[in-house]
Amino acid sequence: MAKLNPYLNFDGKAEEAFRFYQSVFGGEFIGGVMKMGNAPGTEHLSEDEKNRVMHIALPIGKDLLMASDIMPSMGQNLNQGNGNYISVFPDSRDEADRIFNGLSAGGEVEMPMEDQFWGDYFGSFRDKFGVYWMVNYSQDSGYEG
Repeated sequence: MAKLNPYLNFDGKAEEAFRFYQSVFGGEFIGGVMKMGNAPGTEHLSEDEKNRVMHIALPIGKDLLMASDIMPSMGQNLNQGNGNYISVFPDSRDEADRIFNGLSAGGEVEMPMEDQFWGDYFGSFRDKFGVYWMVNYSQDSGYEG
């Protein structure tokens, strides 16, 4: 079966965001932090753009969270929005609280972690980098993420 991995874009904040995510989830970046300036033919880029992330990947469970920075010199613009959420399914309520509290620090909570009418323990927020998250612990859902 095919596998889906979220891929995020940032405006010069990809490495900072991923170091923050790493502090919550743990793990090591697969392949390190690839910078734009390491690619051939990038001598013309500004120092800011040379230092932007070309690719970064953090394993979380069996999945990968990946990202890169946009390149303004290539006409790329970042438009943050709430059209996408990363939905995390922890193994316990304690892990749900740890992830929620860690990732929402400095961000904006939409729904605090609470028992919901549908039976799950759920909360959602926008983190300090503008990324939207849902944390959902379900003891009985049968979904293993």
